[in-house]
Amino acid sequence: MRLFHVSEEANICKFEPRIPDRDDLDKKIGLVWAIDESRLPNFLTPRNCPRVTYHVGKDTNEIDMKKFFSSPTMTHTVIIESKWFKIMKSTTLYLYEFNTDDFVLQDNIAGYYIAKSIQIPKAIYELNDLFSELINRNVEIRIVDNLWKIADEVKDSTLNWSLCRMGFAQPRL
Repeated sequence: MRLFHVSEEANICKFEPRIPDRDDLDKKIGLVWAIDESRLPNFLTPRNCPRVTYHVGKDTNEIDMKKFFSSPTMTHTVIIESKWFKIMKSTTLYLYEFNTDDFVLQDNIAGYYIAKSIQIPKAIYELNDLFSELINRNVEIRIVDNLWKIADEVKDSTLNWSLCRMGFAQPRL
């Protein structure tokens, strides 16, 4: 297993645990967050880019496979709004890889792992072409005018899904 942190910041030398914003986590314990390699595509966009992402899970049925994927060889999709296309084309991301020893699984579907101690990256990768990064990971990319319809549909599916930064999305139609 490989674990990563994705950032628009270059040259982060160490990751200090931070108090989480989420209400479902203990606000007294600082955490370092990482994402596993299979869910990494969910974060290969500019930080504030709203997106709907989904992938095949153990309970995904054939009906949803046919409805939500354009090809039977695809198992992961990232959907962004058209106004983010140019921003995504010009964004550089830095992928920080961690040793996995201190991390524990926090959310299996999302692929989130957490550590309570300072983490020093063991490698840093610069990603200059985010669309190619997604394509190379066999991720289907969709670009739409508005995310809300597909967001509502995917929430009612058997897919594993994530809605990220929807506060920055176009208003509902």
